[in-house]
Amino acid sequence: MQMTDISIKALGTPGRYTDDQTKGLHLWVKDTGRKYWNLRYTCSSGRKGIGLGAYPEVTLKQARMRAIELRNQINKGLDPMQIKNAPAAPTLLPASLSFRDFALDYIETMRPKWRNQKHGDQWVATVSNYAFPVIGAMPLAEIDTHHVLDILSPIWVSKTETAVRLRGRIERILSAAITRKLRPAGNPALWKGHLENLLPTPRATDKHHEALPYSDVPAFMARLREVDGISALALEFTILNASRTGEVLLARRTEVQGTVWTIPGHRMKAGRLHQVPLCQRSLDLMQIAQSLDPNSQYLFSRDGKPLSNMAMLMMVRRLQSGLTVHGFRSSFRDWVSEETDHNPEVAEMALAHTIGNKVEQAYRRGNLLERRRCLMQDWQTFCIVGNREDLRLVSAAA
Repeated sequence: MQMTDISIKALGTPGRYTDDQTKGLHLWVKDTGRKYWNLRYTCSSGRKGIGLGAYPEVTLKQARMRAIELRNQINKGLDPMQIKNAPAAPTLLPASLSFRDFALDYIETMRPKWRNQKHGDQWVATVSNYAFPVIGAMPLAEIDTHHVLDILSPIWVSKTETAVRLRGRIERILSAAITRKLRPAGNPALWKGHLENLLPTPRATDKHHEALPYSDVPAFMARLREVDGISALALEFTILNASRTGEVLLARRTEVQGTVWTIPGHRMKAGRLHQVPLCQRSLDLMQIAQSLDPNSQYLFSRDGKPLSNMAMLMMVRRLQSGLTVHGFRSSFRDWVSEETDHNPEVAEMALAHTIGNKVEQAYRRGNLLERRRCLMQDWQTFCIVGNREDLRLVSAAA
């Protein structure tokens, strides 16, 4: 038929209508009244049809122009349907993008996935200190195995733990670059089947956080109470509640209701909310800390800002070298096992440890708050009074 916009708009009978001016161009009118353009053509693989869009979204003029373009492809021996169905070429970022720029961008992208800010900062620190001096300015596509070895070899034996973590971080950064088509496949930082053939297997380490024997804790606490300052208050609070450093550093005053401190799940290692029953000495420490920084939102802070990650560790080392803050959790656990009749499961819940077997899971469905309160009260008394006999006398008097 001789097609014009007027004649097309008048079409209402379902069927296929052929354009008299453009070879193979058809207008299909569906039962619903909708109209669609289609180009029918013959190529080496047979007779085919390709859709050009709906009318009036695609006008008569546009349909004819598109049909002519496709006819030109057919005349060159190409199949428009194969071209249409071919996967789109990936969008490539600049091939000259440096490892430094991509790594920092990758870390910022991944930060929401990680539990806390400190984890991302550790990524930045390790790649900045060890990887950037070697490959920081290099284009991603040029990084090869010998570059990764130049980074890892100097510290593989002397700083094994750091080197192992660094290798894993480089591997993940380069893997992301491969996924985004910024470098060819084949990750030069891959361990299995690759670097394991070039570097010695890392030594298995049983390095634990250095812990003070529980019998020495009361003397340590006595010296700690003689030290002025917010770090000393925070450290004593941490030890008395067998808490982790990160749980205390970012603790907020709004998290304490009465004598219970509720830590939200995103700040806990296991990712679950944890309640801590606070004894009197802990409440006193909070009150002293608030008087030193009354307008702060944090339990322990300076000028409204939380303490640094190193504040309590430096306080421990000031009083006794070779110890760690985390080690006092081990001191607490040993004391429970060897000096008390408290149930081990209660101690594990006080430490917010991940539940082990199904028997424990059934036993620990509740949070055992009151039983943990009794346990932590005994621990506070031991830290202040000392030996077991005195503890019994104090408990009996109470």
